[in-house]
Amino acid sequence: MPAVHLQTPATPVPGVDLAELAATLAPLRAGQRLRLLYDTFGPRLVATTSFGIQAAAMLHLIAEHAPKVPVVFIDTGFLFPETYRYAEQLSARLDLDLRIYQPNMTSARLEALWGELWHDGKAGADKYALLTKIEPLNRALRELGADVWLSGLRRSQSTTRAARPFAEQQKKTLKVYPILDWADAQMAQYFHEHELPAHPLATEGYVTMGDWHSTRPADTAADAETTRFGGQKYECGLHLDSGTRDFQI
Repeated sequence: MPAVHLQTPATPVPGVDLAELAATLAPLRAGQRLRLLYDTFGPRLVATTSFGIQAAAMLHLIAEHAPKVPVVFIDTGFLFPETYRYAEQLSARLDLDLRIYQPNMTSARLEALWGELWHDGKAGADKYALLTKIEPLNRALRELGADVWLSGLRRSQSTTRAARPFAEQQKKTLKVYPILDWADAQMAQYFHEHELPAHPLATEGYVTMGDWHSTRPADTAADAETTRFGGQKYECGLHLDSGTRDFQI
């Protein structure tokens, strides 16, 4: 296996009181949260997007309230064709500072060396996440000099996200969630008000979006958590609790 260079463990971001930051963000509107975070952290900020089903809302907020923040798109090499086309459409419309990061190997090489890791149980899925998502994101954070990560996670998306605070430490990186408290109805209203295009696969029953081999449409409205990785897990590895991983993000 080729070397995977990850950041070494470090102390929390200096000078940041997580509880105080979370309490400050909680009563604000999403746009106000973004402006406050940019005013506070400036070039230390980076955002990520998967160009998923509801990604347009967070990207529109960034374009409106913190347009200088670079947006990292992790291209695993296994995304749906519709996702790639959607990414081009949204990034052009919103004039994003898009930074595309990819694994250190092609998808063909990955399959040749290790086969279809996503079918190899939890160990295979974890290895796949490390190679295609976690290593590229660590590289992005290192190259961009960022230690504060804006993410569009929402509590209503899954049970694994229901108790998230507005700010938390994940190893060396401070993670903040500007739309954490948005309900699905608020998301739908924002899309309508700003005439944002939906992901092309939203009309085919997809309620979450990942790689083509590990994402399927939902059978029912309450079935979102079973649509990823055959129902074995919902998180790809980037958004697990900060104490559950040995690798660094």
